[in-house]
Amino acid sequence: MPESDAVGSAAIAVQRGDWAKLAPDLAALVAPPVTVTAAPIGRPVGPWRKAQLARSRGNMPMTRHRRPAG
Repeated sequence: MPESDAVGSAAIAVQRGDWAKLAPDLAALVAPPVTVTAAPIGRPVGPWRKAQLARSRGNMPMTRHRRPAG
């Protein structure tokens, strides 16, 4: 039973699964497995924009800044 919703510029879908290897009486006690997926909405990103985004990511630090001790 898929459900989906659009938030901002992304589509979010939720799919509920079934417990295959679980006894029915135990499956009734626990929540079913859930898969959540998100995908962008809108026009596809061109190769120039992808390269531009990759270059801008190179300017951002990937680790926390550390202050010198003292």
